[in-house]
Amino acid sequence: MKIKTMVKSMVLLVLLLTTFFCTTQKENPEVEQKIRNIENGILEIEIGTQGIKQTRKKSTLSERLTFYKIPGLSMAVVKGNNIEWTKTYGTLNVESGAPITTESIFQAASTSKMITAVLILHFVEKGKLDLDEDVNTYLKSWKIPENEFTRDKKVTMRLLLTHKSGLPITNFGYDEKIGIPSLVQVLKGESPAQNKAALVEFVPGTKWQYSNIGYDVLQLVLEDVVGKPFAQIARESLFEPLGMKSSTFVYPLKTELQAKEAMPHDDKGAVGEPAMHQTALAHGGLMTTPSDLAKFVIELMKAYQGESHRVLYQNMVKQLLKKELELDPEMFGFPLGEGLGVFLFGKGQDFSFGHPGSNLPGTTSWLIGWPDSGNAVIIMANGFRGDLLSMEILSTISSEYNWPAILKL
Repeated sequence: MKIKTMVKSMVLLVLLLTTFFCTTQKENPEVEQKIRNIENGILEIEIGTQGIKQTRKKSTLSERLTFYKIPGLSMAVVKGNNIEWTKTYGTLNVESGAPITTESIFQAASTSKMITAVLILHFVEKGKLDLDEDVNTYLKSWKIPENEFTRDKKVTMRLLLTHKSGLPITNFGYDEKIGIPSLVQVLKGESPAQNKAALVEFVPGTKWQYSNIGYDVLQLVLEDVVGKPFAQIARESLFEPLGMKSSTFVYPLKTELQAKEAMPHDDKGAVGEPAMHQTALAHGGLMTTPSDLAKFVIELMKAYQGESHRVLYQNMVKQLLKKELELDPEMFGFPLGEGLGVFLFGKGQDFSFGHPGSNLPGTTSWLIGWPDSGNAVIIMANGFRGDLLSMEILSTISSEYNWPAILKL
């Protein structure tokens, strides 16, 4: 990029960072004051040898966006099972200067796993799946290969959802000269896929190992049992019933939606090409907005409270949010548990659930909900370090609203 063009883009970015666009809530002086307090009082965090900790420093949101070199951000705050406000900042792409609006579409990254988990439980509820049955019972087009680790203990959907299946950690590269691999080729680790195959590496159920490919096995389970593509299953079973009109697992986006797509940016703030996989979708392939994810989390919380059952009934949501295991706090810098495809924070009235996400080369997503009160926060950013800023914003929002601390920093 030429120097003059770069300077012009940076000036535009600074201007955009102080701008927001039409929000969905009616004007409310009390709410507007809370938003101003949040924007002007971001609680900074720092990462040291002892992990993540809160500092005594406060900055403006604009300053933190600049500090983290994040071009843009969109968020939604839910209070009492209703969207209280949404707001956006910055630009979709530092080179084009196109502004982010509430209709801008972001990569949900691993927040997609919550969608996958809810779809699995939706069909468990219908009697088509069993969480504790050998997953190979349901797979038709491919099966998890048997080996010495699966001799006595089989891989189940519960183990896949909780990252205890024994399947590997892997990325999802492929040889672009040959073409895009099918989902089965990904699971086999077969050319043109360049990832590890979905082979069990230790006795299922004996330890926790975060496995994206485990969720792609769940994708194939749904496709084989329901007889439809995963994206269609998600649309018909979840997005359409909840009015999530800006959500899809189809990528690239349709032509009419591409102008709304938030582009990823690296740690220096430079725009990059999205690295979305087009066939292995369930682990991180969702494209959506904070407003749509707010509709999703509201439905889960209302079902948890016994007030709705458009997707899941109360007892099934409580299974979703039941703690399956405690995770080592040293792994993430704070204590948390694992439910069925969700992370769990706190206890009692402090209890919350959610899932962060981060896709290379630089997009992030955070969703946190307090099911007893019906409160939630969704933050999506198009910068490499958006997860750090999201943690700061989450802490600031919980402090401003006097909600339980999400992260015990």
